[in-house]
Amino acid sequence: MEKYRFDISHKPDYSFLTVEIPSGQTLKVEASAMATMDTNIQMKTKFKGGLGRFITGESIFINEFTAQNGSGEMTIAPSAPGDMEHVYLNHETIFLQNKAFVAADPALQIETKWQGLVRGFFSGESLFLIKVSGLGDLWFNSYGGIIPIDVKDAYVVDTGHIVAFTEGLTYTVNRIGGYKSLFFSGEGFVCRFSGEGRVWIQTRKIQPLLSFLHPFRPTKS
Repeated sequence: MEKYRFDISHKPDYSFLTVEIPSGQTLKVEASAMATMDTNIQMKTKFKGGLGRFITGESIFINEFTAQNGSGEMTIAPSAPGDMEHVYLNHETIFLQNKAFVAADPALQIETKWQGLVRGFFSGESLFLIKVSGLGDLWFNSYGGIIPIDVKDAYVVDTGHIVAFTEGLTYTVNRIGGYKSLFFSGEGFVCRFSGEGRVWIQTRKIQPLLSFLHPFRPTKS
């Protein structure tokens, strides 16, 4: 049963989360994501994730917001322009790409998962995933829109389009095509999922945007 009343507005381009925190309850939120809050909400910053989150480029801090003397409302704005999804985990596990976490019930366990060199480094993606498990509400975001896909046997997704996937899926990372395709086709590595579960994909990738903007960067004369 969901603990928090919430609304996600401005989907799918600039999703904005409004959450009502019950009196005496707490919400974990990614650092720098809070936009507004009622005056009876108190914030504490806690060190989370250690070296794993530091290496991924994520903040090593998570803010905890607690409503005191009555319920309180806060709004949350993720850093990336894109969509946002909510899932309620019922003693389940979900894996997020390292930039996707937005907010969660403190009852959920949030930890960094090592992917290994083959899956991580050679895929061109992060060496780490965020593993979230337990009972409670979870919100995550993307760059671009989010599309959920139910996998019942096998499915192939470009690694840069993966937002999240459920624990029931196993995966391997492979090149698509040969080495010539890797360097000249514009395509890179893909995740080959197998099993039964759900994958959430994003409609855009960060790397092509960076390549598009690269010629416009300021340069020294």
